[in-house]
Amino acid sequence: MQIILLEKVGKLGSLGDVVKVKDGYARNYLIPHGLAKRATAANKAEFEARRAELERLQADKLSVAQALGEKLAGLMIQITRKAGMDGRLFGSVSNIDVAEALAAQGFEIERAAIRMPDGHLKQIGDIKIDIVLHADVVAPITVSILGEQ
Repeated sequence: MQIILLEKVGKLGSLGDVVKVKDGYARNYLIPHGLAKRATAANKAEFEARRAELERLQADKLSVAQALGEKLAGLMIQITRKAGMDGRLFGSVSNIDVAEALAAQGFEIERAAIRMPDGHLKQIGDIKIDIVLHADVVAPITVSILGEQ
């Protein structure tokens, strides 16, 4: 399916690009989330009429994300969990736990923005993870997992 992107989408394209994607991806994710529209003649004309407004909105979102990224960069959060003698946790620390710890420090971050490259955290120690605030803004933070007996 041919679509027009209304925002920059990572690994797909930027604002105004006409790209071909699988039908399910467009119908189930991109179009319902307001990231794209079908590439019909009417939608192309409407997009060109609104292009300046969409570019301004995109720039506003980027500046907000950059400001938040500067505050988050290098931040360390601590999470305490029960652990065994070998340093393995009884359970794990997920992106939900990280989002709650960030909320306790005053940062409202969506769970989907928290990237854990190796999956849930299951060891005591300091682990670096990324917070993706925008397609162009990634803030690295450190999660320090402390064990309790």
